Amino acid sequence: MEGSAWNRWKGSMPKIGIRPIIDGRRGGIRESLEEVTMKMAETVADFLTANLRHANGDPVECILAETCIGGVAEAARTAQRFAGENVGVTISVTPSWCYPTETMDTDPFRPQAIYGFNGTERPGAVYLAAALAAHNQKGLPAFSIYGRDVQDITDTTLPDDVKAKLLQFAKPALAVAVMRGKSYLSMGSVSMGIAGCIIDESFFQDYLDMRNEYVDMSEFLRRMELGIYDKEEFEAAMAWVKENCREGEDVNPVDGQRTREQKDEDWAVSVRMTLIARDLMTGNPKLDSMGYGEEALGHNALAAGFQGQRMWTDFKPNGDVMEAILTSSFDWNGIRQPYMLSTENDALNGMTMIFGHLLTNAAQIFADVRTYWSPDAVQKAAGYELEGMAKDGIIHLINSGPAALDGTGRQSREGKPAMKPFWEISTEETKACLEAVEWRPAVDFFRGGGFSTDYTTREGMPVTMARLNLVKGLGPVLQLAEGYTVELPGEVHDKLDLRSNPTWPTTWFVPRLTGEGAFRDVYTVMNSWGSNHCAVSFGHIGGELITLASMLRIPVCMHNVPDDRIFRPSAWNAFGTGDAEGADYRACAAYGPLYK
Repeated sequence: MEGSAWNRWKGSMPKIGIRPIIDGRRGGIRESLEEVTMKMAETVADFLTANLRHANGDPVECILAETCIGGVAEAARTAQRFAGENVGVTISVTPSWCYPTETMDTDPFRPQAIYGFNGTERPGAVYLAAALAAHNQKGLPAFSIYGRDVQDITDTTLPDDVKAKLLQFAKPALAVAVMRGKSYLSMGSVSMGIAGCIIDESFFQDYLDMRNEYVDMSEFLRRMELGIYDKEEFEAAMAWVKENCREGEDVNPVDGQRTREQKDEDWAVSVRMTLIARDLMTGNPKLDSMGYGEEALGHNALAAGFQGQRMWTDFKPNGDVMEAILTSSFDWNGIRQPYMLSTENDALNGMTMIFGHLLTNAAQIFADVRTYWSPDAVQKAAGYELEGMAKDGIIHLINSGPAALDGTGRQSREGKPAMKPFWEISTEETKACLEAVEWRPAVDFFRGGGFSTDYTTREGMPVTMARLNLVKGLGPVLQLAEGYTVELPGEVHDKLDLRSNPTWPTTWFVPRLTGEGAFRDVYTVMNSWGSNHCAVSFGHIGGELITLASMLRIPVCMHNVPDDRIFRPSAWNAFGTGDAEGADYRACAAYGPLYK
């Protein structure tokens, strides 16, 4: 397992800066507040450190200002310190009135929150309101954290509602900071005319502060032919594949099936592709010792995509093994952080996977949003009446290869199926995931052969389906649907699944309905989806996705998140409180991309 302090990207992981704000008036006022203010900051820092980890397993570090901040001099000193400590997120805390414009954080690119103590001895809430007004007037949106119930000024505990808001702010804010300066690596170009593969560099630059890197798929051929990969690791990987990857039935016509010798070579090529894609993304010091110093560096890619179809798959094994193994939380080297690798180089879905990964720390399911099955259609096709959570219809999520093996649902939390951060996964759970998968010889439209993963996701997982889309004249929008995975009786599953592709992984998804808008029924959810692809995260993380989108100034065009879980900057209220979706659009348009 890669150690918890292992970071595959260049540079250190971003930290959270805690800014204790104080009334700067001397002669008794500041002095009476020094201890309680710094204690409040320490309590917030301790809570966040205890409850947050980066996706690579590192604990999230909080940096406290060296002194309380009572004016501009101390604010500037703190800003300088934070810059040297790679602070990417700030939270200002205070139990009292202070001077807002003199103490605020004015960095326009750093997500900011203000926690104003709800007490009556000193009006922390008054500072909170005044500071938020200052942020809004200056065009620096900030998040408001304010406890519902009044506390005594000597009460150093964090109320549950404050804890919830601290976490809902901090995790998306860290995601914003992690993305900065990283790359999206295109391995190939546009697959089969899919628009999500068309790299819009202005989106990556202006909204995410990421760069775009490109290699042609011929780079895989070059590295395979010249042996630019770790030969020892390749042998270990092949032994692991032989022991753990169970081949399934070949459904191709007999005269179209590949020989045993060809299939063995497909495995070898697929494993080499996996090693090469990983090395392209994040580098490999072993290559330097082999005389390939440039190749050893990698592209510092937070995410990548592989075009595959058709220029590659018409004559070489498909990328399904590569994509399934890399996006999973384990391989021949053991349990480790998954890589985010998008099939068909769908960069927009690749970044949706990144959003989900950075919010959950877990693997993601990449899928086609393939088919809506109504109760009547299921009855007609399989003679079965849908029941339970599936009674109103189901959505068939299925795609070739890149659905992480974690998506089998064979990991568990409190006895229920889950997809977990890698440091929570046991060896027994990785074995259970592998045992739930058949590697099926690729179907005939993959003319170059290869293998695809075939599994069915266990039922009962709370999940969130999401997707970034680009719309001409509007820009990026995010859509999401919280719901659950379900299973069907074996014979019913087969009758429906075999109508699509029996060699691919299936997730039967049921969205949570609200009876309104895009969520009035399951059909409308499917009909409102803006692309052929989606990314699926474990857990109901719609609230966190909405918070993240607001930080990046990306409006959310479709969601089923209850109002009490929606957390956006306080400035959004100024754009209308009666129409939250419209206010979100207006605010994002007014502020524009975060980094433009």
